[in-house]
Amino acid sequence: MDDSTPLLVIVDGANVVGSVPDGWWRDRQGAARRLRDRLAADGLPGHPGPVEVVLVVEGAARGVEAVPGVRVEEAGGSGDDLMVDLVARAAGRPVLVVTADRELRRRVTELGAEVTGPRAVRPGR
Repeated sequence: MDDSTPLLVIVDGANVVGSVPDGWWRDRQGAARRLRDRLAADGLPGHPGPVEVVLVVEGAARGVEAVPGVRVEEAGGSGDDLMVDLVARAAGRPVLVVTADRELRRRVTELGAEVTGPRAVRPGR
């Protein structure tokens, strides 16, 4: 891997959306779309280099399409298992997982990923 490899940012959509009680539960797909659009517009605030953003959605939030700057991965089952798989497939590449889920944090850090909380992509919210 060289220094030009962009940071892979994997966003736990359900966890990030659920971190703010703004009525997201009434329209999970709409909430995931709003998060996707914010990620496409802002990337990873405070990170100077290029990033590849992957938004993981599950359950009622499935059906959200990718847009330029954000790839959307739909979990057929557990979103956590999909995120762990994405981290494992990115071996040797810098990876940052955005979640507050303690068990998921443990699983991905064991694979070498860095972890940050939802505020990293929801500043001031």
